[in-house]
Amino acid sequence: MPELPEVEVSRLGITPHLEHQRIEKIIVRHRQLRWLIPQDIHLAEGLVIKSIRRRAKYLLLDTELGSIVLHLGMSGRLHIVPADTEVKKHDHVDIVMNNGLCLRFNDARRFGACLWQAAGLPALSIFSTLGPEPLTADFDGSRLYTLSRKKSVAVKNFIMDNKIVVGVGNIYANESLFLAGIDPRKSADKVKKKDFLQLAIIIKQVLAHAIQQGGTTLKDFAQADGKPGYFAQELKVYARLNQPCVNCTKPIQSVTIGQRNTFFCDNCQT
Repeated sequence: MPELPEVEVSRLGITPHLEHQRIEKIIVRHRQLRWLIPQDIHLAEGLVIKSIRRRAKYLLLDTELGSIVLHLGMSGRLHIVPADTEVKKHDHVDIVMNNGLCLRFNDARRFGACLWQAAGLPALSIFSTLGPEPLTADFDGSRLYTLSRKKSVAVKNFIMDNKIVVGVGNIYANESLFLAGIDPRKSADKVKKKDFLQLAIIIKQVLAHAIQQGGTTLKDFAQADGKPGYFAQELKVYARLNQPCVNCTKPIQSVTIGQRNTFFCDNCQT
């Protein structure tokens, strides 16, 4: 599943081609994705895309009347292609621009989304419970410590909770906890404040570096230009079961936490 860095890389990739361009038409080939694509999506036709933002893992293409909201789900891909490019299997939505290009949304599993957020109306429910963005000043270790008190959930699940902070997905939670020396199985309320202060800084660094490197290479993700990310070459624990720890050489272990594979070193993480 594409995580926050991959979505941010997609935003950076599509922005130069779409920003300040007029939407000529929106072609919907399959309306049933994770949620039904609303007919209101066509209100964006004829409007100029003023900006492209990211909120958590959602991309918002802003116009004067509202925003097209995109989510990549588990297998979604965004491609910038000439508008007359041959349609392939699972190409569900085209947003055709006046510059002859098209933002094409391909989603084999159909767990992604294409929604409409009208300007001046209350935010869609998908945004109502989201916590702060991890790369902003609103997110820090003090917040983590305060919210973790009396929370017996595993610290890995705690930092992956979008109500606490958005966008810390499975891969980057694994990596951040390893670099912070925190056992992912530890109860969140047992983590000391000094460790949360350090963890928040590391989360910011890991995510920022992943964005800089172009996102993690996974089979279901490619940048808007079709190039893969490169952060996967630098993963220290994720998907390294039984391989030697980069710090102490003990074998990396794996357990399931919150129905997700979790990788850690039981010697370096306490």
